[in-house]
Amino acid sequence: MSLPPLKIFTGNANPALAKEICDGLGVPLGAATVKRFADGETFVQINENVRGCDVFIIQPTCMPANECIMELLIMVDAMRRASADRITAVIPFFGYARQDRKDKPRVPITAKLVANLLTAAGVNRVLAVDLHAQQIQGFFDIPVDHLFASPVFYAHIRGKPWVREATVFSPDVGGLKYAAAVADMLGLPFGFVAKRRTSDTTVEATSLVGEVEGRDILLVDDMTETAGTLVAAAELLKKNGARSVRALVSHCMLQDVAYDRLRNGPIDEVITTNTVPVTPKGLPITVLSVAPLLADAIKRIHGNSSVTDLFKIKGF
Repeated sequence: MSLPPLKIFTGNANPALAKEICDGLGVPLGAATVKRFADGETFVQINENVRGCDVFIIQPTCMPANECIMELLIMVDAMRRASADRITAVIPFFGYARQDRKDKPRVPITAKLVANLLTAAGVNRVLAVDLHAQQIQGFFDIPVDHLFASPVFYAHIRGKPWVREATVFSPDVGGLKYAAAVADMLGLPFGFVAKRRTSDTTVEATSLVGEVEGRDILLVDDMTETAGTLVAAAELLKKNGARSVRALVSHCMLQDVAYDRLRNGPIDEVITTNTVPVTPKGLPITVLSVAPLLADAIKRIHGNSSVTDLFKIKGF
């Protein structure tokens, strides 16, 4: 039995990544109009036939998160009403992922709400990269393929001379499992920084656990917006004798305050991916592409093949 035609579309969140994925697969990017009316409403029109097609919509729900989510929901609805055979939402960065539990009275679990909205809109499958919390997979009642950016990072840093005397650090206790997995993958020791959050945009690093003095430190985190946690951790690490501090971050949604902190702070390099658009602005920010990883996953999903090898990582 022949496979349905493969079609790939994108919203306005990260069209450059979508184009790179299409180039890797040798398929054209689907034609769609996604724009905003004067009153802020989102308008979508699919400009080609998708009836009976296997459709992948590439749309990280990054800044501005609400607009990106609405674009994705409306595109999914348009595809469903146009009789697409299967709709896979490719969400390299899943917004609202930090709102994944009730940690205060009378607060929502917004990550679950977004999962419900996607399912209700007509998404049949989700493909994501480095979810903030792995339990978010369980918020969906549809299949979720959760890829790790670690192989992309590993291919970039494994031959660097500083890796030989490096220690992997988590900038907080919550990321210790991920840091331990990266350290195991690289065969390096690991540790963590204890921190205290003083506001939504500022944190205070208080103590260290791990080998620091004379070491090259690799700070590992899944996401950053203000760089407050990373810079506070790096300052404490440098004060305790770290030779260099590099940050390995899957998703960098850098705000103006983050650029200021990185420009004036102690971090020697930020290594990140293009799951969301990143502009280095003259700073030592290295952007690695996850397009080959996502293209491989899309090819396997379209062919009904296993994607297990793509989201395996030592330590998990």
